[in-house]
Amino acid sequence: MIQRELLDTAWIPDGGKLELFRHDQDFMIVLGHNELMSTRKWGSEEALATMSFDRVRNSKRPHFLIGGYGMGFTLRAALKVLPKDAQVTVVELVPEIIEWARGPMAHVMQGCLEDPRVTLVMGDVAHVIAEGHGDYDAILLDVDNGPDGLVREDNNVIYSKVGLRAAKRALTPDGVLAIWSAGADPAFKRRLEKAGLAVDEVKVHARSNGKGPKHVIWFSSKTEQA
Repeated sequence: MIQRELLDTAWIPDGGKLELFRHDQDFMIVLGHNELMSTRKWGSEEALATMSFDRVRNSKRPHFLIGGYGMGFTLRAALKVLPKDAQVTVVELVPEIIEWARGPMAHVMQGCLEDPRVTLVMGDVAHVIAEGHGDYDAILLDVDNGPDGLVREDNNVIYSKVGLRAAKRALTPDGVLAIWSAGADPAFKRRLEKAGLAVDEVKVHARSNGKGPKHVIWFSSKTEQA
């Protein structure tokens, strides 16, 4: 029986410890007892990108902001559907995530970070969003397992009233805010609506073959009255 192998660890600023494991041909990033991401399940991460593009496909020279590189599944899916003149800003907080992508998981990355459309920013995506004013056609967030600061407590600001208003300001008039979650959260959906966002809650399978548990993506756009 093949045992999983610990390859490296990383500390999240003001947060816990991430561990990179390899099990046979698969990789997984774990926080405590929570498996945050894995090369076995990436269908919903791809859907985060492709379904966001479906909602803004008429935008000229679209600019996507992706919060959390993870294992790159969302970025790679975005690059497949976005036009050649698009821009993608990827914000990653933990330097080791990028080191792992370019090291033991280089074959998983498939060179996506070297695409000329991509700008990599090392830092807190909440700060990048707060500095935006009508800059992004889509903001894609997958930095926690849901709308709470599981990975680090400071992430809670992203899902707060202040954070959602900042995301709304950072979007173009027809832009979309897409937030990935491992499960439903009716209270958070109401918070999105109270922030003046029209919400479309979509359930997608964790695996690209349409199997496995279902995850949730909230696609939110500005309402006319907001």
